[in-house]
Amino acid sequence: MDENIKKGFAAWESATNKYFEEVLTNPAVLKSLGSIMSSGMSLMAMRSKAATAVWGALGLATKQDQERTLHSLNQLQTLVMDLEEKIEKVSERR
Repeated sequence: MDENIKKGFAAWESATNKYFEEVLTNPAVLKSLGSIMSSGMSLMAMRSKAATAVWGALGLATKQDQERTLHSLNQLQTLVMDLEEKIEKVSERR
């Protein structure tokens, strides 16, 4: 019984692979899929702009504001660590 199931699955897989190979190389299908993806990306960009506008209008930090703040914090942390190292070196000399 297991052997029949394996043979049936192999036959189904082979037929399915051939079908999808033909479908996914069809220029009409590819053009339609490209159009759908392009529309989806445009929708995502519009949604992102709208969300940024809403957060900004409410006076809340947008994603860009948060990224800028995080970058500044990282720079400050690096400076503090450098200063700590310099202080340690000066302390060791004394």
